[in-house]
Amino acid sequence: MPIKNRMAEMHAEITGWRRHLHAHPELMFEEHQTAEFVEQKLRSFGITDITTGIARTGVVAVIEGRDEKSGRTIGLRADMDALPIEEETGLEYASKNAGVMHACGHDGHTAMLLGAAKYLSETRNFDGRVVLIFQPAEEGGGGGKVMCDEGLMERWSIDEVYGLHNMPGAEVGSFHIREGALLAAADEFDITIIGRGGHAAAPHEAVDPNLAAAHVTVALQSVASRITDPLKQVVVSVCVLRSQNEAFNIIPQTVTMRGTVRTLESDVRDLGQKRLVEIVDLTARAHGCRADIKYDRGYPATINHTVYTDFAADAAEAVSPGVDRATPPIMAGEDFSYMLEERPGAYIMLGNGGGAVVHHPEYDFNDEAIPAGCSWFAELVERRLPLV
Repeated sequence: MPIKNRMAEMHAEITGWRRHLHAHPELMFEEHQTAEFVEQKLRSFGITDITTGIARTGVVAVIEGRDEKSGRTIGLRADMDALPIEEETGLEYASKNAGVMHACGHDGHTAMLLGAAKYLSETRNFDGRVVLIFQPAEEGGGGGKVMCDEGLMERWSIDEVYGLHNMPGAEVGSFHIREGALLAAADEFDITIIGRGGHAAAPHEAVDPNLAAAHVTVALQSVASRITDPLKQVVVSVCVLRSQNEAFNIIPQTVTMRGTVRTLESDVRDLGQKRLVEIVDLTARAHGCRADIKYDRGYPATINHTVYTDFAADAAEAVSPGVDRATPPIMAGEDFSYMLEERPGAYIMLGNGGGAVVHHPEYDFNDEAIPAGCSWFAELVERRLPLV
Protein backbone atom coordinates (compact mmCIF):
# COMPACT_ATOMS: atom_id res chain seq x y z
CA MET A 1 0.00 0.00 0.00
CA PRO A 2 1.24 3.57 -0.73
CA ILE A 3 0.79 4.62 2.89
CA LYS A 4 2.85 1.73 4.20
CA ASN A 5 5.55 2.36 1.62
CA ARG A 6 5.80 6.05 2.50
CA MET A 7 5.84 5.31 6.21
CA ALA A 8 8.58 2.74 5.62
CA GLU A 9 10.58 5.40 3.79
CA MET A 10 10.18 7.76 6.77
CA HIS A 11 10.72 5.09 9.41
CA ALA A 12 14.28 6.07 10.32
CA GLU A 13 13.37 9.77 10.42
CA ILE A 14 10.36 9.21 12.67
CA THR A 15 12.43 6.91 14.89
CA GLY A 16 14.87 9.78 15.32
CA TRP A 17 12.05 12.07 16.44
CA ARG A 18 10.80 9.43 18.87
CA ARG A 19 14.21 8.91 20.44
CA HIS A 20 14.74 12.65 20.77
CA LEU A 21 11.45 12.89 22.65
CA HIS A 22 12.39 9.89 24.77
CA ALA A 23 15.63 11.56 25.82
CA HIS A 24 13.83 14.77 26.82
CA PRO A 25 10.71 13.74 28.77
CA GLU A 26 8.52 16.24 30.59
CA LEU A 27 5.83 15.79 33.21
CA MET A 28 2.19 16.80 32.91
CA PHE A 29 1.53 20.43 31.98
CA GLU A 30 5.30 20.97 31.75
CA GLU A 31 5.70 19.73 28.17
CA HIS A 32 7.15 23.03 26.93
CA GLN A 33 10.11 21.62 24.99
CA THR A 34 7.96 18.80 23.65
CA ALA A 35 5.31 21.24 22.41
CA GLU A 36 8.00 23.40 20.81
CA PHE A 37 9.47 20.35 19.06
CA VAL A 38 6.02 19.35 17.79
CA GLU A 39 5.30 22.85 16.53
CA GLN A 40 8.65 23.09 14.73
CA LYS A 41 8.08 19.77 12.98
CA LEU A 42 4.56 20.72 11.93
CA ARG A 43 5.79 24.00 10.46
CA SER A 44 8.56 22.16 8.61
CA PHE A 45 5.83 20.06 6.96
CA GLY A 46 4.23 23.26 5.63
CA ILE A 47 1.39 23.27 8.18
CA THR A 48 0.59 26.84 9.19
CA ASP A 49 -2.72 26.59 11.06
CA ILE A 50 -1.20 25.80 14.46
CA THR A 51 -2.46 26.80 17.90
CA THR A 52 -0.32 26.41 21.00
CA GLY A 53 -1.10 26.89 24.67
CA ILE A 54 -4.43 25.11 24.77
CA ALA A 55 -4.57 23.25 28.09
CA ARG A 56 -1.37 25.18 28.89
CA THR A 57 1.04 23.10 26.79
CA GLY A 58 -1.17 21.43 24.18
CA VAL A 59 -0.77 21.88 20.43
CA VAL A 60 -3.59 21.74 17.87
CA ALA A 61 -2.94 21.90 14.12
CA VAL A 62 -5.18 21.73 11.06
CA ILE A 63 -4.46 20.08 7.70
CA GLU A 64 -6.89 20.86 4.90
CA GLY A 65 -7.56 18.25 2.25
CA ARG A 66 -7.49 18.75 -1.50
CA ASP A 67 -11.19 19.43 -1.25
CA GLU A 68 -13.53 20.45 1.58
CA LYS A 69 -16.88 19.64 0.00
CA SER A 70 -17.59 17.07 2.70
CA GLY A 71 -17.55 19.79 5.36
CA ARG A 72 -16.31 17.18 7.82
CA THR A 73 -13.45 17.26 10.31
CA ILE A 74 -11.66 14.35 11.96
CA GLY A 75 -9.60 14.69 15.12
CA LEU A 76 -6.49 12.57 15.72
CA ARG A 77 -4.99 12.62 19.21
CA ALA A 78 -1.59 11.79 20.71
CA ASP A 79 -0.53 12.32 24.33
CA MET A 80 2.85 13.93 25.10
CA ASP A 81 3.64 13.69 28.82
CA ALA A 82 6.04 11.41 30.69
CA LEU A 83 6.07 9.83 34.16
CA PRO A 84 7.97 10.57 37.40
CA ILE A 85 10.11 7.41 37.13
CA GLU A 86 13.90 6.99 37.12
CA GLU A 87 14.78 5.23 33.86
CA GLU A 88 16.73 1.96 34.02
CA THR A 89 17.00 1.01 30.35
CA GLY A 90 20.65 1.92 29.80
CA LEU A 91 19.80 3.06 26.27
CA GLU A 92 21.95 5.63 24.51
CA TYR A 93 18.85 7.80 24.14
CA ALA A 94 17.70 7.27 27.75
CA SER A 95 16.15 10.15 29.65
CA LYS A 96 18.42 13.09 30.31
CA ASN A 97 16.00 14.41 32.94
CA ALA A 98 16.55 12.83 36.33
CA GLY A 99 13.48 11.13 37.77
CA VAL A 100 11.42 11.56 34.58
CA MET A 101 10.99 9.07 31.74
CA HIS A 102 8.70 8.12 28.89
CA ALA A 103 7.58 4.89 30.55
CA CYS A 104 4.21 4.68 28.78
CA GLY A 105 5.14 5.27 25.14
CA HIS A 106 3.74 8.75 24.72
CA ASP A 107 6.97 9.60 22.89
CA GLY A 108 5.97 6.95 20.33
CA HIS A 109 2.39 8.19 20.10
CA THR A 110 3.56 11.76 19.45
CA ALA A 111 6.15 10.66 16.88
CA MET A 112 3.60 8.51 15.02
CA LEU A 113 1.08 11.33 14.79
CA LEU A 114 3.85 13.60 13.51
CA GLY A 115 4.68 10.97 10.89
CA ALA A 116 1.06 10.79 9.81
CA ALA A 117 0.93 14.60 9.75
CA LYS A 118 3.90 14.73 7.39
CA TYR A 119 2.32 12.22 5.06
CA LEU A 120 -1.11 13.88 5.12
CA SER A 121 0.39 17.33 4.50
CA GLU A 122 2.30 15.93 1.51
CA THR A 123 -0.58 14.08 -0.12
CA ARG A 124 -3.75 15.82 1.15
CA ASN A 125 -5.58 12.87 -0.36
CA PHE A 126 -8.83 13.55 1.46
CA ASP A 127 -11.95 15.71 1.37
CA GLY A 128 -12.32 17.73 4.56
CA ARG A 129 -10.06 18.69 7.44
CA VAL A 130 -7.84 16.84 9.88
CA VAL A 131 -7.23 18.28 13.35
CA LEU A 132 -4.06 17.04 15.00
CA ILE A 133 -4.37 17.03 18.79
CA PHE A 134 -1.14 16.85 20.79
CA GLN A 135 -2.41 16.57 24.32
CA PRO A 136 -0.61 17.26 27.60
CA ALA A 137 -1.10 15.63 30.99
CA GLU A 138 -2.67 12.25 30.32
CA GLU A 139 -0.83 10.74 33.29
CA GLY A 140 -3.16 11.91 36.02
CA GLY A 141 -3.61 15.54 35.02
CA GLY A 142 -6.71 15.06 32.88
CA GLY A 143 -5.30 17.07 30.00
CA GLY A 144 -7.93 15.61 27.69
CA LYS A 145 -10.68 17.05 29.86
CA VAL A 146 -8.92 20.41 30.07
CA MET A 147 -8.70 20.59 26.28
CA CYS A 148 -12.39 19.74 25.98
CA ASP A 149 -13.32 22.27 28.65
CA GLU A 150 -11.40 24.90 26.68
CA GLY A 151 -13.59 24.22 23.65
CA LEU A 152 -11.49 21.80 21.60
CA MET A 153 -14.38 20.11 19.83
CA GLU A 154 -16.43 23.25 19.18
CA ARG A 155 -13.55 25.56 18.30
CA TRP A 156 -12.21 23.22 15.61
CA SER A 157 -15.62 21.78 14.62
CA ILE A 158 -14.48 18.20 15.17
CA ASP A 159 -17.05 15.63 14.06
CA GLU A 160 -15.32 12.44 15.21
CA VAL A 161 -12.12 11.66 17.08
CA TYR A 162 -9.62 8.79 17.27
CA GLY A 163 -6.54 7.84 19.24
CA LEU A 164 -4.23 4.91 19.90
CA HIS A 165 -2.00 3.49 22.61
CA ASN A 166 0.81 0.97 22.47
CA MET A 167 0.22 -2.47 23.98
CA PRO A 168 3.22 -4.39 25.37
CA GLY A 169 2.90 -8.15 25.06
CA ALA A 170 0.97 -7.99 21.78
CA GLU A 171 2.65 -8.70 18.45
CA VAL A 172 4.41 -5.67 17.03
CA GLY A 173 2.17 -3.81 14.59
CA SER A 174 -0.99 -5.72 15.50
CA PHE A 175 -4.16 -3.84 16.46
CA HIS A 176 -6.63 -4.58 19.24
CA ILE A 177 -10.03 -2.96 19.76
CA ARG A 178 -13.54 -3.61 21.02
CA GLU A 179 -16.87 -1.85 20.84
CA GLY A 180 -18.01 -0.36 24.13
CA ALA A 181 -15.77 -0.13 27.17
CA LEU A 182 -12.15 -0.72 26.20
CA LEU A 183 -10.56 0.93 29.25
CA ALA A 184 -11.84 1.42 32.78
CA ALA A 185 -13.02 4.31 34.88
CA ALA A 186 -10.26 5.01 37.39
CA ASP A 187 -11.27 6.33 40.79
CA GLU A 188 -9.06 6.94 43.83
CA PHE A 189 -9.61 6.71 47.56
CA ASP A 190 -7.62 8.18 50.43
CA ILE A 191 -8.61 6.90 53.86
CA THR A 192 -7.36 7.72 57.34
CA ILE A 193 -8.24 5.23 60.08
CA ILE A 194 -8.10 7.00 63.44
CA GLY A 195 -7.67 5.09 66.68
CA ARG A 196 -5.88 5.80 69.93
CA GLY A 197 -2.15 5.29 70.14
CA GLY A 198 -0.33 3.50 72.92
CA HIS A 199 2.36 1.06 73.95
CA ALA A 200 2.52 -2.20 72.02
CA ALA A 201 2.81 -4.07 75.33
CA ALA A 202 -0.56 -2.74 76.46
CA PRO A 203 -2.92 -2.97 73.45
CA HIS A 204 -5.97 -2.99 75.73
CA GLU A 205 -5.17 0.61 76.67
CA ALA A 206 -5.09 1.67 73.00
CA VAL A 207 -7.44 1.42 70.02
CA ASP A 208 -5.38 -0.14 67.25
CA PRO A 209 -5.99 1.41 63.79
CA ASN A 210 -3.65 -1.18 62.26
CA LEU A 211 -6.08 -3.95 63.12
CA ALA A 212 -8.99 -1.94 61.73
CA ALA A 213 -7.07 -1.17 58.53
CA ALA A 214 -6.22 -4.84 58.06
CA HIS A 215 -9.88 -5.82 58.35
CA VAL A 216 -10.88 -2.99 56.00
CA THR A 217 -8.37 -4.23 53.40
CA VAL A 218 -9.81 -7.74 53.52
CA ALA A 219 -13.43 -6.57 53.62
CA LEU A 220 -12.99 -4.37 50.53
CA GLN A 221 -12.31 -7.49 48.46
CA SER A 222 -15.97 -8.38 48.93
CA VAL A 223 -16.89 -5.56 46.53
CA ALA A 224 -15.66 -7.76 43.69
CA SER A 225 -16.29 -11.21 45.19
CA ARG A 226 -19.72 -10.81 46.79
CA ILE A 227 -21.31 -7.43 46.07
CA THR A 228 -20.90 -6.94 42.31
CA ASP A 229 -22.52 -9.10 39.63
CA PRO A 230 -19.81 -11.69 38.80
CA LEU A 231 -20.35 -11.03 35.09
CA LYS A 232 -19.35 -7.40 35.56
CA GLN A 233 -15.81 -6.24 36.20
CA VAL A 234 -14.52 -4.26 39.15
CA VAL A 235 -11.08 -3.98 40.74
CA VAL A 236 -10.54 -2.60 44.25
CA SER A 237 -6.86 -2.30 45.12
CA VAL A 238 -5.38 -0.99 48.36
CA CYS A 239 -1.99 0.21 47.18
CA VAL A 240 -0.75 2.16 50.22
CA LEU A 241 -1.05 1.04 53.82
CA ARG A 242 1.05 3.29 56.03
CA SER A 243 1.21 3.58 59.80
CA GLN A 244 1.76 6.92 61.47
CA ASN A 245 5.06 5.61 62.87
CA GLU A 246 7.64 2.93 62.17
CA ALA A 247 8.60 1.90 65.68
CA PHE A 248 8.26 -1.77 66.63
CA ASN A 249 6.72 -1.01 70.01
CA ILE A 250 4.18 1.75 69.35
CA ILE A 251 0.53 1.35 68.39
CA PRO A 252 -0.08 4.33 66.11
CA GLN A 253 -2.79 6.91 66.33
CA THR A 254 -3.60 6.76 62.62
CA VAL A 255 -3.15 4.58 59.54
CA THR A 256 -3.38 5.83 55.97
CA MET A 257 -4.88 3.73 53.18
CA ARG A 258 -4.81 4.71 49.53
CA GLY A 259 -5.89 2.87 46.43
CA THR A 260 -8.06 2.69 43.37
CA VAL A 261 -11.41 1.39 42.16
CA ARG A 262 -11.65 0.41 38.48
CA THR A 263 -14.93 -0.27 36.69
CA LEU A 264 -16.32 -0.46 33.15
CA GLU A 265 -19.99 0.41 33.73
CA SER A 266 -21.56 3.42 35.43
CA ASP A 267 -23.86 1.41 37.70
CA VAL A 268 -20.95 -0.69 38.94
CA ARG A 269 -18.96 2.49 39.47
CA ASP A 270 -21.74 3.95 41.63
CA LEU A 271 -22.09 0.69 43.57
CA GLY A 272 -18.34 0.39 44.12
CA GLN A 273 -18.12 3.88 45.59
CA LYS A 274 -21.19 3.40 47.80
CA ARG A 275 -20.11 0.08 49.25
CA LEU A 276 -16.49 1.14 49.75
CA VAL A 277 -17.61 4.06 51.90
CA GLU A 278 -19.98 1.85 53.89
CA ILE A 279 -17.45 -0.94 54.42
CA VAL A 280 -14.68 1.40 55.53
CA ASP A 281 -16.92 3.35 57.90
CA LEU A 282 -18.62 0.37 59.52
CA THR A 283 -15.51 -1.80 59.77
CA ALA A 284 -13.53 1.01 61.38
CA ARG A 285 -16.33 1.61 63.88
CA ALA A 286 -16.57 -2.10 64.66
CA HIS A 287 -12.97 -1.90 65.83
CA GLY A 288 -13.48 1.22 67.91
CA CYS A 289 -11.96 3.57 65.32
CA ARG A 290 -13.34 6.15 62.98
CA ALA A 291 -12.52 6.72 59.33
CA ASP A 292 -12.04 9.85 57.27
CA ILE A 293 -12.77 8.90 53.67
CA LYS A 294 -11.94 10.89 50.56
CA TYR A 295 -13.18 9.38 47.29
CA ASP A 296 -12.26 11.07 44.01
CA ARG A 297 -13.78 10.10 40.69
CA GLY A 298 -11.06 10.03 38.07
CA TYR A 299 -11.18 9.37 34.35
CA PRO A 300 -14.43 7.81 33.12
CA ALA A 301 -14.40 4.56 31.17
CA THR A 302 -13.16 4.80 27.59
CA ILE A 303 -16.23 3.83 25.55
CA ASN A 304 -15.74 3.09 21.87
CA HIS A 305 -18.75 4.06 19.81
CA THR A 306 -20.73 1.65 17.69
CA VAL A 307 -19.86 1.85 13.97
CA TYR A 308 -16.84 4.07 14.67
CA THR A 309 -15.13 1.06 16.22
CA ASP A 310 -15.59 -0.70 12.89
CA PHE A 311 -14.17 2.33 11.05
CA ALA A 312 -11.05 2.12 13.20
CA ALA A 313 -10.77 -1.65 12.82
CA ASP A 314 -11.27 -1.50 9.05
CA ALA A 315 -8.42 1.00 8.75
CA ALA A 316 -6.26 -1.25 10.92
CA GLU A 317 -6.97 -4.26 8.71
CA ALA A 318 -5.85 -2.25 5.68
CA VAL A 319 -2.38 -1.72 7.18
CA SER A 320 -1.82 -4.77 9.39
CA PRO A 321 -2.43 -8.53 9.05
CA GLY A 322 -3.21 -8.81 12.76
CA VAL A 323 -6.42 -7.16 13.99
CA ASP A 324 -8.47 -8.30 16.98
CA ARG A 325 -11.93 -6.70 16.96
CA ALA A 326 -13.00 -8.24 20.30
CA THR A 327 -10.02 -7.74 22.56
CA PRO A 328 -10.78 -8.08 26.28
CA PRO A 329 -11.23 -4.80 28.16
CA ILE A 330 -8.27 -3.40 30.06
CA MET A 331 -8.69 -2.06 33.58
CA ALA A 332 -6.23 0.80 33.11
CA GLY A 333 -7.63 4.32 32.71
CA GLU A 334 -7.24 6.85 29.91
CA ASP A 335 -8.40 10.46 29.61
CA PHE A 336 -9.19 10.10 25.90
CA SER A 337 -12.47 9.03 27.47
CA TYR A 338 -13.42 12.70 27.88
CA MET A 339 -13.04 13.27 24.14
CA LEU A 340 -15.21 10.24 23.39
CA GLU A 341 -17.87 11.67 25.72
CA GLU A 342 -18.02 14.78 23.52
CA ARG A 343 -17.69 13.23 20.07
CA PRO A 344 -18.12 9.78 18.53
CA GLY A 345 -14.97 7.87 17.72
CA ALA A 346 -12.76 5.06 18.91
CA TYR A 347 -9.54 4.19 20.70
CA ILE A 348 -7.31 1.34 19.54
CA MET A 349 -4.32 -0.53 20.95
CA LEU A 350 -1.14 -1.07 18.90
CA GLY A 351 1.06 -4.09 19.58
CA ASN A 352 4.45 -3.18 21.08
CA GLY A 353 6.02 -6.66 21.24
CA GLY A 354 7.84 -8.14 24.21
CA GLY A 355 9.78 -6.35 26.91
CA ALA A 356 8.76 -4.41 29.98
CA VAL A 357 5.19 -3.31 30.58
CA VAL A 358 4.19 0.34 30.67
CA HIS A 359 5.04 2.33 33.82
CA HIS A 360 8.11 0.15 34.37
CA PRO A 361 11.62 1.69 34.61
CA GLU A 362 12.88 -0.65 31.87
CA TYR A 363 10.05 0.06 29.42
CA ASP A 364 10.80 1.39 25.94
CA PHE A 365 8.48 2.04 23.01
CA ASN A 366 9.20 -0.36 20.15
CA ASP A 367 10.19 1.65 17.09
CA GLU A 368 9.24 -1.25 14.82
CA ALA A 369 5.59 -0.37 15.54
CA ILE A 370 5.97 3.11 14.01
CA PRO A 371 5.01 2.36 10.37
CA ALA A 372 1.82 0.57 11.42
CA GLY A 373 0.75 3.35 13.78
CA CYS A 374 1.45 6.14 11.29
CA SER A 375 -0.29 4.20 8.54
CA TRP A 376 -3.37 3.62 10.68
CA PHE A 377 -3.79 7.35 11.37
CA ALA A 378 -3.43 8.19 7.67
CA GLU A 379 -5.55 5.31 6.38
CA LEU A 380 -8.33 6.25 8.78
CA VAL A 381 -8.41 9.80 7.43
CA GLU A 382 -8.48 8.71 3.79
CA ARG A 383 -11.27 6.22 4.46
CA ARG A 384 -13.43 8.56 6.51
CA LEU A 385 -12.86 11.57 4.21
CA PRO A 386 -12.59 10.03 0.75
CA LEU A 387 -12.05 12.11 -2.36
CA VAL A 388 -14.74 11.55 -4.97
